[in-house]
Amino acid sequence: MDLKTKLKAYLDLTRAHFAIVWPLLFLSGLMLAFKDYNVFSWSLVIRVVFIGLFGFEAGMVLNDIIDRNIDKKVGDNKFTKYWRPFNERPLTSGIISLKEALSVFVLFVLIAAFLIATLPFPNNLYVYIIMIYAYSMEVFYQIVKRKQNFPIAQLLGRTDLVLFPVAGYLCYGQPTCTIFLYILFLYPWAQAHLGVNDIGDYDNDQEKNLKTITVLYGIKGNLLWISIFTLINISTAIFFIIFRMGLVALVGFSLSFALLLLSNIFLLKRRDPDTGIKVLPIFHASLLIYILSIILDSIFYYPFLIS
Repeated sequence: MDLKTKLKAYLDLTRAHFAIVWPLLFLSGLMLAFKDYNVFSWSLVIRVVFIGLFGFEAGMVLNDIIDRNIDKKVGDNKFTKYWRPFNERPLTSGIISLKEALSVFVLFVLIAAFLIATLPFPNNLYVYIIMIYAYSMEVFYQIVKRKQNFPIAQLLGRTDLVLFPVAGYLCYGQPTCTIFLYILFLYPWAQAHLGVNDIGDYDNDQEKNLKTITVLYGIKGNLLWISIFTLINISTAIFFIIFRMGLVALVGFSLSFALLLLSNIFLLKRRDPDTGIKVLPIFHASLLIYILSIILDSIFYYPFLIS
């Protein structure tokens, strides 16, 4: 096997084209901690960026390891193409072996764990606990959704994403109301996003007999799920702005609100998996704008950073 094919497979395994988002999400939590405690550290920023990068990428590899057998049932590759630019599930195809994938997972986890160890106590302990919880929830989500009759996998499993910026906050800060407000607005976004993801992958999920939101409740029920959680997200995000953010975040969050509402309109007009795939990037853009708004709002709190 040539090096180019192997490299493409590793890029698909790690979803490398999304890699910039994970450290930014992690960093958004840290920047909120800096703002709350009126401090700033470039050293900590750099470490947190790499903790976020390797920690989340390890989760991506873990996802493929868990699903390596069930992914053999994938029929429609449209959805695969979005998440994997070279349209390959490398463990399923055999381009990357299970042993290689496990080695990558362990390597990424060890790098993240080493960087976490450089954090002060008890902050490093907080982050280790969330790290273990997040990987456990990834396994829980992927396995439980294969046989459930109620979406417990979705309701509990996506807390791993929600706790990611919380871990970023706890790299410096202590548990505060800020964490609660962040969870309060990000959790419903994660659930709405999951609904969109499930519509886009509906055909494959039926083939795999996975009990996703769309399979459990149909497209109509999933659209209701998405709409309800989108409205909750917007409502709780307003509270987050009022109590913790400034003008920069207000502008950015307003743009995200518009994108989310636009996505819901598209889905309600054309209720099919193709529309789910088309809307998914809009949902992802809303998260990226949320993240950048929090970071930029915090940066403007420190005039010396932009002077």
